[in-house]
Amino acid sequence: MVRRRRAAPALLALVLLAAGDVRGASGAAGRHVPESAREYLARALDVMQERSVHRNGIDWPRVRRDAHARAASARTPAETYPAIVAALTDLGDHHSSFLTRTEAEITLGGTEDADAFAGLTGRRLPGAVGYLALPAVVGSPKTLDRYVRQGRAAVKDAEREGAACGWILDLRQNGGGNVWPMFAVAAPLLGEGAVGSFVFPDGSRTPWYVKNRRPGLNGEESPWGPSDPVGTPDPAVAVLTDGGTASAAEALLIAFKGRPNTRTFGSATYGVPTGNDGFPLSDGAVINLTTALDADRGGRTYDRAVPPDVEVPTFRPDIGTDRDEPLRAATGWLTGRAPCRQG
Repeated sequence: MVRRRRAAPALLALVLLAAGDVRGASGAAGRHVPESAREYLARALDVMQERSVHRNGIDWPRVRRDAHARAASARTPAETYPAIVAALTDLGDHHSSFLTRTEAEITLGGTEDADAFAGLTGRRLPGAVGYLALPAVVGSPKTLDRYVRQGRAAVKDAEREGAACGWILDLRQNGGGNVWPMFAVAAPLLGEGAVGSFVFPDGSRTPWYVKNRRPGLNGEESPWGPSDPVGTPDPAVAVLTDGGTASAAEALLIAFKGRPNTRTFGSATYGVPTGNDGFPLSDGAVINLTTALDADRGGRTYDRAVPPDVEVPTFRPDIGTDRDEPLRAATGWLTGRAPCRQG
């Protein structure tokens, strides 16, 4: 799955790379490669060298030399794809990927199937605890709009019988995608103000924030408007994670780091808490490149799996059943705290 995370300048748009000079000679290995293929590969390498999160620590002459050697028999831009994929692997961020034009159109087009967000649910648990499960999401603006509508309706479902005294946010098996619809649903739980940032290799930061229960990035607010408030202001929140919590879901988790009255349960995340941008190439293929690290509201950056505050083994078949130990542990923590605590 493509995990489009950061968008600039628009929250939901791909980043378009302006045409630049082709740097680095292809060397003897590419001497007989047609100019169209050679320049296509060189442009892809330019994108990586200019924007990779690890750009300051990579041996670029070697990466370029190896890429051109791998593409020595290429006769068309499409025949350089394996060399581009290998170069992205050489970056070592474990998050960058390459999409052909067809793959990009399918991924960004999304789906309108009625059950596309079957895992996006909200309900009331015993003890007046609210439960909200957020799955992955990626796709067209129409798909993202539907996710936000369904997610906000799920929050209302959890409070249909009255205000929840505290909340469980379940991010298990959420493989990522586009973080902003997730933020738009979870905004009433995150609280107001700065909640994190993207941090770039030059040290600059692009802040994430919530204003009037509406998420924003670097001064630009999301297109979905403010969420309704939850019944209990600034409630206690327990966040559930496992090894399937990745990318955009890790960003949302990190946004809860440092929030008062918050605790995480389950197991460590997948380990790609980084921001990706999409860079279209001339034939419609897209380099989905890792360009930034995620940072929490206290400024700490993350570049590997994020462990929970309370380790509780997660077994995927048990999720949502009466054998769901992380859910049980989170519920116990919440019901022991005011206002959930009885008596």
